[in-house]
Amino acid sequence: MIQRTPTRIEAHLAEDHRSWQQLLSESITSPEILLERLELSPERWLAGARAGHELFPVRVPKPFLDRMRKGDPDDPLLKQVLPMDQESLSVPGFLRDPLEEGDAMQTTGLIRKYRSRALLMVTGQCAINCRYCFRRHFPYEDQRLSPDDRQQVLDTLSASPEVNEVILSGGDPLAVNDRLLAQWAADLSAIPHIRRLRLHTRLPVVIPQRVCDALLKWLAETPAQVIMVLHVNHPAEIDDATRKALARLRAAGVTLLNQSVILRGVNDNANVLETLSETLFDAGVMPYYLHAFDPVEGAHHYDVADEEARGLVRTLLTRLPGFLVPKLVREVPGREGKSPINLFP
Repeated sequence: MIQRTPTRIEAHLAEDHRSWQQLLSESITSPEILLERLELSPERWLAGARAGHELFPVRVPKPFLDRMRKGDPDDPLLKQVLPMDQESLSVPGFLRDPLEEGDAMQTTGLIRKYRSRALLMVTGQCAINCRYCFRRHFPYEDQRLSPDDRQQVLDTLSASPEVNEVILSGGDPLAVNDRLLAQWAADLSAIPHIRRLRLHTRLPVVIPQRVCDALLKWLAETPAQVIMVLHVNHPAEIDDATRKALARLRAAGVTLLNQSVILRGVNDNANVLETLSETLFDAGVMPYYLHAFDPVEGAHHYDVADEEARGLVRTLLTRLPGFLVPKLVREVPGREGKSPINLFP
């Protein structure tokens, strides 16, 4: 019997049944392999990719890679993850800790910048290393949570009645196993004044298989209201597998929001941002924030000037209903909330 070679689409569908843990473990962590898979010239790109990789390692999961256009160095998804030689330049005003989070640590793993919300760094691991990440220099090894640290977090929050919302972040909280996340959700929900549990995550987008039965079970059983804030910067990040994963989250009662970062060469275009908002809403996700770029060292080439960002959002106001226009904001160290950027100064 002649054995037929599966087509590329069939092979991709077969891979959909693999576990998210396996897909995460098999993420591309080499600039050479990244360029090879995308059929990009090593002579043109490898030296810069290696230089950037030494400063902040490559990590790209295959489901996200499969959405990139081969042979196209300007692909907007690739531009978010491909290391560049510009990352080694020192540019005035671009800092290792642009949001001064080191000064906001209340106890190990717990950041308090706002009165009613606290951010819990569940893990330092991410499913994908975005080159513009404002925590690319963060000392995660100093914030690893031991059992004693976890109890200290719970004790601190229990003694803080003004906190009514806890944000699970990192890293990416969904890089952690569901048994541990379910325990965190139960322990936090048991604190009487904690009304909401928020997850900041990229995993349902970059590895849709992460939305598995175990995740949906503890999300649906959590007494506190659950909000999931995704991070999508370009409409090409949302494919059919992502839409199905998001539908499962909504069915479990999870409120879905999205925050984007305005990035040079990725989404600094009114047409792209308009399509992004429409695509998100069609997938059941409400556009929430459009962040001005955080000036992190090694990522200055993504920066977009505030006046240009204002112009883009003003254009969106003429094209979209107000509920589809994300708020243009900046996080300013020391302020007890996001700072809206005035569109009509």
